[in-house]
Amino acid sequence: MAISLTAHERTSASPAPWRSPEKYWSSIDNATAGEDPPFGVLHIDALRFNAHDMIRRAAGTPIRIASKSVRVRSVLDAALSLPGFEGVLAYTLPEALWLAESIDDVVVGYPTADRAAIAQLAASETLASRVTLMVDSAEHLDAIDAVVPADKRTVIRVCLELDASWNAPPPLGRLGTWRSPIHSPQAARSLAEYIVSRPGFELVGMMAYEGQIAGVPDREPGKAAMNALVGWVKSQSRAELAERRGEAVALVREIADLRFVNGGGTGSLESTSHDDSVTEIAAGSGLFAGHLFDGFRAFDPAPAASFALSVVRKPRADMATILGGGWIASGPPGVERLPKPVWPEGLRMMPREMAGEVQTPVEGVSAARLAIGDRVWLRHNKSGELSERLGEFLVVDGDSIVDRVPTYRGEGKAFL
Repeated sequence: MAISLTAHERTSASPAPWRSPEKYWSSIDNATAGEDPPFGVLHIDALRFNAHDMIRRAAGTPIRIASKSVRVRSVLDAALSLPGFEGVLAYTLPEALWLAESIDDVVVGYPTADRAAIAQLAASETLASRVTLMVDSAEHLDAIDAVVPADKRTVIRVCLELDASWNAPPPLGRLGTWRSPIHSPQAARSLAEYIVSRPGFELVGMMAYEGQIAGVPDREPGKAAMNALVGWVKSQSRAELAERRGEAVALVREIADLRFVNGGGTGSLESTSHDDSVTEIAAGSGLFAGHLFDGFRAFDPAPAASFALSVVRKPRADMATILGGGWIASGPPGVERLPKPVWPEGLRMMPREMAGEVQTPVEGVSAARLAIGDRVWLRHNKSGELSERLGEFLVVDGDSIVDRVPTYRGEGKAFL
């Protein structure tokens, strides 16, 4: 059966099951009792709740799904069937070409240097009408022309990326991800003028990803001072970016008919939707809701994605060792990047081993009750990266497995 994220009476009328861990996780455990770990699960009610909560938070601004934060084709299709989700923000050009076989609006979120994929795009008017490339310099245009000159291909649609980072006062300095070199509105206009002057290209969009707002927790337990600092940074950066992005978009619109202006992320849906210069918001992580989002003040998503590993050793009566576990998220190294044991409750990793490639020993109030063959349920820190470890997700509804959906990996795709 196809995944459906349409709201229904049971979801809207019943208390959220994930508010009761003893019911939620035991229900998933019972539903998958016949399965051998490792495997991943998508809880359909939680996934459905997250999709509709993201639409609510976006307050009428369309959401372009960031596919790297999902990497499950059937979930992308299910979200796109809901009013409120429009188009995909892909990770790579090969992925975009694959998705564009059935999706007619795909923006590549990162510049490409993949010559074979560029040649495939340039040779197809259909793909070129559906896929938009990201650029932030003349060199990106040169790289495309070096594969297929403008006079020998169809017109390539491009999106100009504006740097959304914030130059905070000392000692903080620059805050945000290192992406585009285009920071000022004047620089954006200059690049736009250059793009418009080049044959074979059409400037159709702008993008500015505010990672320092959308991707940083501001409600982490035991970190009051850091939470206050992050909250201040977000507030100041939002104000600065709204003014700068608004000016940049206005300047670029004087010379190009922009079809879209993309901003935001799962963690900034509310604030980005209030920016009048933005026509759509990129977000995807909120669908699966990795435990990164447990520490955000503005919203409280449901844990839709999880995975189970087996207990294979009891090195001590009050300990248990699970097989594998080192499914560590990308980003600055730290314990927050590790998977989080969530069921049974009260488990913690051993400080001198933590999550390992082959084993992860745990202790805590529940460890003594774990026996060889039992499961430990964990959540990944980041949403889409879990899909790179799995060939499929089991879709659970209540106490039953209702579907098995392949990840990109399960479909034989690895867009790295």
